[in-house]
Amino acid sequence: MPFPFGVLFIVLIVLFCLFLLLIWIWTLVDILRSRFDSDTTKLIWVIVIIFLPVLGVILYWIVGREQRQSS
Repeated sequence: MPFPFGVLFIVLIVLFCLFLLLIWIWTLVDILRSRFDSDTTKLIWVIVIIFLPVLGVILYWIVGREQRQSS
């Protein structure tokens, strides 16, 4: 009996989606736990992450983390 590559493909897609979901949640938690110059900045990042999940996460990790206040 040949190996069902369709099942492997579906499992890989599910794992990739779970990975993206975990990164998305991790980013939201990082935003909510961090201090920014203003609450407006934090709110804007949360809105960007919610409405543009993949692009928002990438933008936050490139640009947004530099906007945080150092503890």
